[in-house]
Amino acid sequence: MKIKNAILGCICTIISWGSTAQYVDISEGKMVYSGDLEQLKSHESPEWFNNAKLGIFIHWGLYSVPAYASTELSVEELFAEMGKENPDMAKLQAAARKWFINNGYAEWYLNSLRIKGSPTYEYHKENYGLEYNYYKFSEDFSRETLQWDSDAMAELFKKAGARYVVLTTKHHDGYTLWPSRVQNNNLPEDIQPVQRDIVGDLTQSVRKKGMRMGLYYSGGLDWTFNRTPIYDFSGLMATVPNSYEYGGIADAHLRELIEKYQPAILWNDITYPDQGNAKGIIADYYNLIPDGVINNRWGTTLGLSDFDTPEYSKLDSIQQYKWETCRGLGHSFGYNKFEDDSHTLSSTDLVQLFVDIVSKNGNLLLNVGPKADGTIPEIQRSRLEDLGNWMAINGKAIYDTEPWKRSEAKTASGKEVRFTQKDKALYVIFLGKPGKNESIQELTLAKGSTIRLLEGGRELKWKQKGTTLEIRFPQDFDGKHAVALEVSPLPK
Repeated sequence: MKIKNAILGCICTIISWGSTAQYVDISEGKMVYSGDLEQLKSHESPEWFNNAKLGIFIHWGLYSVPAYASTELSVEELFAEMGKENPDMAKLQAAARKWFINNGYAEWYLNSLRIKGSPTYEYHKENYGLEYNYYKFSEDFSRETLQWDSDAMAELFKKAGARYVVLTTKHHDGYTLWPSRVQNNNLPEDIQPVQRDIVGDLTQSVRKKGMRMGLYYSGGLDWTFNRTPIYDFSGLMATVPNSYEYGGIADAHLRELIEKYQPAILWNDITYPDQGNAKGIIADYYNLIPDGVINNRWGTTLGLSDFDTPEYSKLDSIQQYKWETCRGLGHSFGYNKFEDDSHTLSSTDLVQLFVDIVSKNGNLLLNVGPKADGTIPEIQRSRLEDLGNWMAINGKAIYDTEPWKRSEAKTASGKEVRFTQKDKALYVIFLGKPGKNESIQELTLAKGSTIRLLEGGRELKWKQKGTTLEIRFPQDFDGKHAVALEVSPLPK
């Protein structure tokens, strides 16, 4: 009976959407997306997303209850090895296997638990017993989320300077954070569903604060369908469920999320099942939300995306194609109660990373991992507050900007500098507090140009010596983390 109900639920959801054209007023001259692959590829990242610069990612689910992952390794080291031009494949495979066994992502708790002898396996055995099913964490999670203040969470993100938020609605464990009408028969019968609509409540709170709301969905992995532990990247793709049953559930889930919450961003992860209808879903999404945006993790064969998503990585040069790096403040996306300051970006490192990303046409999707009750750990909260304080002073050099003709420079004294531009002005951002006198080569200002310190608004004295710009700084200003200058008019 359960299987019959699940199939009917999927069919009804799909039928309820019907033709893509029903969402479009043809008289307005809007493009109607039909599901044609080349037409879908013509969709571009909208201006609001390009200009937003900062989003908050939220990984929150059953894994937030045990809140454990090994802190031995950082995934950045593995991704750095992957990013080499000619990586040593044997070395890379060994590094990947080591990382998956000692997985630092707390949201991967269930996969790590299935690897006998892994740190998570040993932690679970000691603290809960091996007979304790992972999905029993749903009892604590469902109960604790009743205390959560969605408005307070949204307010913190707003103060941090974020313009959009992306929530994990279903991660790889298959547990949904909204009351879905689509039934997954692979979940345990006694699992406790969420007692409140987390997706709906946060969507409402985020929009009240003037931010856009995006939704993450794990289309490529669902560990209720494939319980084979993942040890490496080849195993990652081999465990993608491609049954018609899973394809139908994934399609129905996404249509439900789009129809009910109308997200500004549809952020899929890993890939999408072959038996799903990604093209049809994305076409309907664009028709319903013309300035909606999708990421690039829908599968390499489709090649659909409005922006790229490097993870725990930054890029070396200005990219013409829009990109968004996603990363946690620490080693993990999900809350790991064993992470401390030594595993977490300092406020200075965070600000400087953010500036570097923006100078190269990127956005930062900065992750927080709430505790099970929805509170943000103090170590993460403090970083968000510091970032927000810096943005309150220097946001003019970040929001709504574009890359300049080059992204970076180094002063004669060795200070790192990044550039952005907007409204015929150049923004010169020092990564750290500049000295009393700093000079930048190959930067020539027009006669009569002004250089203004964004902190306090003071005009600075400058001198042009050939193609080298010399700037004199006062020393009685804070200059914490990074210092932004506005140069007007824009140098040629």
